[in-house]
Amino acid sequence: MQDLRVPIEKNNRIGCEESPTIEKSQYQRLMEKLIYLSHTKSDIAYVVSVVSHFIHDPMKRHLQVVERIFQYLKASTLSMERYTDVDYVRLVVDRRSTFGYCMLLGGNLVTWRSKKQNVVARSNA
Repeated sequence: MQDLRVPIEKNNRIGCEESPTIEKSQYQRLMEKLIYLSHTKSDIAYVVSVVSHFIHDPMKRHLQVVERIFQYLKASTLSMERYTDVDYVRLVVDRRSTFGYCMLLGGNLVTWRSKKQNVVARSNA
């Protein structure tokens, strides 16, 4: 049983041993997906950078590491969090409210916005 709490085994020497070569196009397609996923899953960024070194001459051992990364991703959870806040007329000078929000996917910031309202608040009571 593999421990899938981490995307790569401890003390993995991915480039040290010889193994049979594999089809380059298959490995490259998988790497494209992993590179895309690493933009929102920072926990795989390091191991993806390691296995991407072998994109031009992949071996079976490299493919096994890539497959483990996908197993790790499948076993991990991905949560979405949203936060909002409003500042109702903090600056009395212009009497405009400010609102903001941010969205996180897997603990990583995906989008955010902060904007001062165009409408002037006439009363705060």
